[in-house]
Amino acid sequence: MTETIRIEVDARGVATLTLARPDKHNAMNAAMIADLTEAAVRLGRDPAVRVVVLTGEGRSFCAGGDLGWMKDQMQADAETRAREARSLAEMLGALDRMPKPLIGRVQGQSFGGGVGLMSVCDVAIGVAGAKMGLTEVRLGLIPATIGPYVVARMGAANARRVFFSGRVFAAEEAVALGLLAHTVSADDLDAAIEAEIAPYLSAAPGAVAAGKALVADLAAPLDEAQVSLSIDALVARWEGDEAAEGIGAFFDKRKARWAESGAGG
Repeated sequence: MTETIRIEVDARGVATLTLARPDKHNAMNAAMIADLTEAAVRLGRDPAVRVVVLTGEGRSFCAGGDLGWMKDQMQADAETRAREARSLAEMLGALDRMPKPLIGRVQGQSFGGGVGLMSVCDVAIGVAGAKMGLTEVRLGLIPATIGPYVVARMGAANARRVFFSGRVFAAEEAVALGLLAHTVSADDLDAAIEAEIAPYLSAAPGAVAAGKALVADLAAPLDEAQVSLSIDALVARWEGDEAAEGIGAFFDKRKARWAESGAGG
């Protein structure tokens, strides 16, 4: 266990990977990004692990990027910004390529990078009524490094509905968008996750890994050019005036200059 995540593996080989910053709504900082990358590699290589469940501790699944971490990027040099953006992209890639089924147990709200984490899961089940959104544009940013995975999960047509509006939507709409397989009540969430786990425990682990790899090969592959494009796009926004204004407004507890009075969330 680290300060940002917790890993528990039961006797069946089911690993639960828990985001463990509940006081920060499980927002991702540099330490959590590094810990998740290491966990994805370690769990992927562990022959005793059959299935991985990704969830969050507390009321939120993941609130996205930690605002303190984002603020640090505003003050960093270009090389540091690019390195931090690449670390986020590599973490998502490690989870996406992990040769074990990855099941998202989305027990609460999820924004920004949290939606990216949902998008790299093979299947995700969410609690009915949970709020979600790609809200980066409210801060003058864009969902850049998560973008390839979000668009792959939603499809371009659905992504156009929520990718650059910053609109908050409910878990039920996330089903229609393709982010969630379905929603259940909080009381039924664990049973729904168990129903997703059970078939894998009767399947040959090597065949499961090969099947997951084949799906990735048959789909439009995510190549280094796309990853680099997403990194460059994020760094460009971090360097812009809008990001400075948006993040500054958040910390100053005021509306950004572009936010209309009375605009809803």
